[in-house]
Amino acid sequence: MPSPFPGMNPWLENPGLWPDVHDSLVIALRDVLVPQLQPRYSVVVRQRTVILTPDPETKPADICPDVTIYEIPRTAEPIHPASYPSSAVASPVTVHVPVTDILYEDYLEVRTVPDGKVVTVIELLSPTNKRPGDKNREKYETKRQRLLDSCTHLVEIDLLRGGKPMTLWMAGDGRRGCYRILVSRARRRPRADLYLFNLPDPIPPFPLPLQPGDNEPVVELGPMLSDLYDRARYDMRIDYTREPVPPLTKEEAAWADQLLHEIGLRE
Repeated sequence: MPSPFPGMNPWLENPGLWPDVHDSLVIALRDVLVPQLQPRYSVVVRQRTVILTPDPETKPADICPDVTIYEIPRTAEPIHPASYPSSAVASPVTVHVPVTDILYEDYLEVRTVPDGKVVTVIELLSPTNKRPGDKNREKYETKRQRLLDSCTHLVEIDLLRGGKPMTLWMAGDGRRGCYRILVSRARRRPRADLYLFNLPDPIPPFPLPLQPGDNEPVVELGPMLSDLYDRARYDMRIDYTREPVPPLTKEEAAWADQLLHEIGLRE
């Protein structure tokens, strides 16, 4: 079953599903690009470690295992509550202890063959990149600035409505988009191309910057994401009767509700 949305599916942004979507889409993008770029370029999957620290506004279930099973040694003596006076048993309050979790996020590097020079970096943003004050955002911003100060092209794909967008300076032409794709060519900086789109829009195709004189493939994320949705059977993991996370605006919710009604995913 293909995705019911013409562009980005907001239900895929759920923190419990997004890590799988993120890394699967990175791999799918690699697999599409390799045949188009060989033999002059290779496309390499790189990985960074993301340390998730507790956030009062983030549900622990979003970053922690659902169930942890511990084995109790058979020699252990069971503790019987009945052995204590009833007056010593109080009603507990449910709390969450600070637990650090570790994620591994993929990104792509387009390299020349055979010397391995990095020509283009392709980043697909995650919630950790867009959370203000988060150390992982600070680390990514440092890497991003290093790339923007170098001779390497940067493609930055943001398919998440939540969080704080990465820093850009835009002319006030009135155009806005909750999703964006930045194509920053090394020789054009500080100017760059920004593709803006919203929930009802298809994901716009964009050229992948390479070395001067080389044919640049056009990247079509929309069909790629729709195919991934079908192959990974994300429809089995999504309940369209519930609101997505993060929630939609009033206008977006009305549009999505009508679309889902028309295709029979909502009554």
